[in-house]
Parts: sequence; structure tokens; C-alpha cells
Amino acid sequence: MIHYHIGSRNPAAHYFDVTLEVARPDPQGQVLRLPAWIPGSYMIRDFARNIVEIDASCGQQPVLLTQLDKSTWQAEACSGELRIRYRVYAWDLSVRGAHLDTTHGFFNGTSVFLEVVGQSEHACEVTIERPEGKAFAGWRLATTLPRDDGRIDDFDFGRFHTENYLVLIDHPVEMGEFTRFDFAAGGIHHDVILTGRFDCDAERLTSDLAKICEHHIDLFGTSAPMDRYMFLVMVVGDGYGGLEHCDSTALMCSRKDLPQPGQSDMSDEYIGFLGLCSHEYFHCWNVKRIKPAVFNNPDLSTEVYTPLLWFFEGVTSYYDDLGLVRSSCIGDQQYLELLARTITRVQRNPGRRRQSIAESSFNAWSRFYKQDENAPNAIVSYYAKGSLAALCIDLTIRQLTDGEKSLDDVMRRLWAEFRIDGRGVDEAGLLQIINEVACSDISELLKRIVYGTEDLPLSELLATAAVTLSFRTSGGSQDKGGKELKDLPQAFFGANINAEADGLRLQSVVEDGSAQQAGLSAGDQIIAINGLRANAAGVQSWLRLSPPDSRHQVTAFRRDELMEFEVVLGTPEPDTAMLDMVDPNDPALRRWLHPDSAL
Repeated sequence: MIHYHIGSRNPAAHYFDVTLEVARPDPQGQVLRLPAWIPGSYMIRDFARNIVEIDASCGQQPVLLTQLDKSTWQAEACSGELRIRYRVYAWDLSVRGAHLDTTHGFFNGTSVFLEVVGQSEHACEVTIERPEGKAFAGWRLATTLPRDDGRIDDFDFGRFHTENYLVLIDHPVEMGEFTRFDFAAGGIHHDVILTGRFDCDAERLTSDLAKICEHHIDLFGTSAPMDRYMFLVMVVGDGYGGLEHCDSTALMCSRKDLPQPGQSDMSDEYIGFLGLCSHEYFHCWNVKRIKPAVFNNPDLSTEVYTPLLWFFEGVTSYYDDLGLVRSSCIGDQQYLELLARTITRVQRNPGRRRQSIAESSFNAWSRFYKQDENAPNAIVSYYAKGSLAALCIDLTIRQLTDGEKSLDDVMRRLWAEFRIDGRGVDEAGLLQIINEVACSDISELLKRIVYGTEDLPLSELLATAAVTLSFRTSGGSQDKGGKELKDLPQAFFGANINAEADGLRLQSVVEDGSAQQAGLSAGDQIIAINGLRANAAGVQSWLRLSPPDSRHQVTAFRRDELMEFEVVLGTPEPDTAMLDMVDPNDPALRRWLHPDSAL
């Protein structure tokens, strides 16, 4: 048994204090290691950099610790229980790390629990203590870690256990004076834990989440794979993010994302939050239990490569918004607007012509999660284009089987084959299952959409579901697509612009676009156009009134050097998608968006 004890003697300094007890350390000298990355977020984060103090002892005697690399230590050989004490700096307000102050505490196990190398399969026990001091007397604790007493309705600090280390680090922990809502779905208990300052219509939120969760459970055709589930939500002024776990999810949202008391409409912000919840909940199946073979017992000290993230994240991204319309949280046209926005995001990035979604998946560690100013020109999102690839696969299967089969059946097949023995999915096995469900060999289509860089056959496939796809030019940076828009710009500048107090900052420039051809670069700060001070509204007016091929003087700072550029404006491409239903009652459309009611 491996035992951890975690608490804090000084939350104001953002320190978690951890003690690790190893009853039978390696007689050759026990090796200890903190993960370098967290499952679900494919970037090396080097969590060990936050260990600010560490020492070891055996009985009353100190034990020498030798650091082997940035995340690994080895204790000298000792006989008897080895005790490691260390202090972790926790000031990462995200869903991936650890955060602690006098208002709340949060941690993922990958940030705070050293792995006992060679004993990772041993059972783990962890005691979590309330921070010291009267100010924390009202704090409660929320986690899906199994309690020693087996209760699931207890939100007190105490002792928990898991069967091994990988399970231990899959249960995030929130502590503080949080707000709790609950609901039932699929016969299991769900908690919503909200931390921060906010107003929220609890009845509406739990009702909508219950419908979404029920839908995902029903889609897979079996009982839910967990005994309980918890949404751990940090509410901030401006933030967004989520990370999946087997029995819970860590989320971050803005206050405006929650449904407000008395609010009757379905705001874009609330739809986005429900989509995030839907996405992470779908991961309970796709990624956490149906997973790439290389993610079974992954090496958390280094990158683990797979070309399949397009499926595990892209398919999940497809089902997150689809789950909203199928559960009747949003209407059909609202869903098509969301889908059109995804098409728009992909269409506006030239990088889609350079990188396939399989390549994007494989290079997530160094490219997708480490984007620079040239990213729009160089990479494609395996989330966004992956979701469109899932749409293509779904509509193709429906067309080939006359609506009898779909991507839903692929997911159910994967769940039936991989949920019991825990085998991981490989490329060949996945493509074989898709072909078998389609009752046809669609390998060439899969090759084009997964491993190719050509545009997806969206128009043709959407037409089979009585939906038309059209494109118009962009109305500017705030135009996400999905709707008609008037007074569109007639000229194209070729840059993504961020308005700042003292000018307009170029975040990125389109390859071979007008801005790049004139010599402008990402990071340049435009202060004047044709001798007049530049601002966001002025740029929109400039592009709306100026014809293509017209010449203009742009004044900008590059670092601290003032420079002049002559820009020849280009013709905008139709890159903004809109989707319309030919017939809202078309059987193919109904089977796609409302399969239960279409039976």
C-alpha cells in the first residue's frame, strides 16, 4: 500500500504540503517521479518544476535523495518505511494543474502525487486534510475519489483509496466553500460543483445537463460506465476550458456562460458552456475507456504519439453539439449555425491545405499545443476538422446503408469491443470497424479526409441530409459565420487583428495575403492608415469602402521602430459558411438530428 497525505500549512503562499509513505521501498534505492504531462492535454508541462522543497527519511534517519532528471529522484537504499516530504507551489488556475489560495484549492494528481516507480500497480491511499487555520473551517471537499467508508454524499475531508497510481491521478479535487447542485441521469448521481462568484439558474442548468447526459448514455446502449459523476466548475470573469476524467471533469467558464436567473433565451455563451459539458461527458466513453492503444498505461514522463486524436477529440467534438440538438436543448437551426461556425473556422485557416488531421494528431505535442503566430498558415485543428471528418463519415454511412446505420453504430461497436478487456484501438482496427458498419469499403474516402489535405466533401454529403451549404465573405473578426450578414467588406487585408489601447496589433498574417505582401508581420502595431489614427471600427469601415486593388499607406511600429508600408488590398474569399434546411421534415434530416423520434 502506498500512502499519501496532502494538506497546506500556508494557503496564502499557494503551497500544498505532501507526505508520501512507501512501506517497502526498492532495496536498490527507490525511484520517484512526477508526471511531465496529464492525460487529455498533450503537451509536456513539467509539473515537477513546482516542487520547491523535498527530503526523505527512514525512521528517524535522513535519507539522501539524488535528482536524476527534471522530474525524477532516487532515494538511497534503506530498510524500513521510506517517507518523502515535499512542498508543491500551486498557482496554475487552469483545469490541468494545481491552484491554492485563501478562497479555494484545486489539484490534479499529476501535479502533486509522486509516482513510486516499480510500484505503480499497488493500491494507493490518500488522506486529504483541510488547510490549517480558522479561516478554512467552512471548507468542504469535492472529488470522485472513492472514500474509505464508501459514501458518495459526503463532502468532508478524509481518507480515500484507489487500486493503483493511474486511477489515483484521474480524480481531480476541489476544496473550498463551493456551491453544489445535483441531478440524476441514467440511474446514477451527478453533482455540479461551482466555485467562484456567480449567479445561476440551478434548475435550468441541472435540467439541461440531465438531458445531455441521458442522451450520451442512451447512445451507447448500455448503463453508464461510472457509479457517479461530478462536474467541477471554476467560475471566473473570463475563462474557458475542460479536461476529461473517467468519473468527473474539471471545467472553467466565465460568469456570463451560466444561465442567469430569469433568463429565458438560449445565449451563445450558455450554448458554449453546455457544449463544453457535453464534450467532456462524451469523453467518459471516447478517450477514457475507448482509447488509442498507446494510451493504455502511458509513459507520463515523455510524449506518447498517436495519429488518432482526430477521432478521439474530433469525434467527441462532433457529438458535443450534436448532443445538444438531440437532447432538445437547442433547435435544429441553432445546431446548423454551430456546425457552420466550425466549417468557417476550418475554412479560414490556410493551414488546412498543409497538414492532415492525422499529422495534426501526431504533432499535437509540438505544434497544436504550442501554436505561434504562423500557426494559421501551417496547421489544422484535429478538433475542428476532426469533427467535420466525423460528420463526413456519419453522413456517408447513412447514405450507403439507406439510413439504417451511422457513426452511432461505430461508437456502439467500439464500446462493445473495447470496454471489457481494455484493449486500445489502433488505426487498422478503427478503419476496419468503420468499413464493416458502412457495409462497404470506404477506405479511399477515409484516406482522403484523414490523411489528405484537400477540402472535405461537405456540400455533397450535407445535401443527402437535405441541408445546403453556402459560403459568403467574412464580415470581420467578430463574424463567426452561420448567419446572413449585410454590409460586408469588399476588400481583404489578410491579417488577424487585435485591438489594443494604443493601436491595432497583428496577431497573424495570411500567407501571400495583402498584409504579408506589403511587408507587414505578426506582432506589428498599426497606428495609422492613410494618415489617420487606426482603430477597430475604422478598419472595418476602411475595408467596407475600399475596392480591391486599391493602394493605402499603413504606419506601424515593429518593436520600437516606426515603419511605413504600402498595402494593395485583395479580394476577399468566400470563407464563411451558412447552412440551411431544404425541408425540416425530410426523413434523412430527422434520422440524423433526431434519431429517436425518427424511429
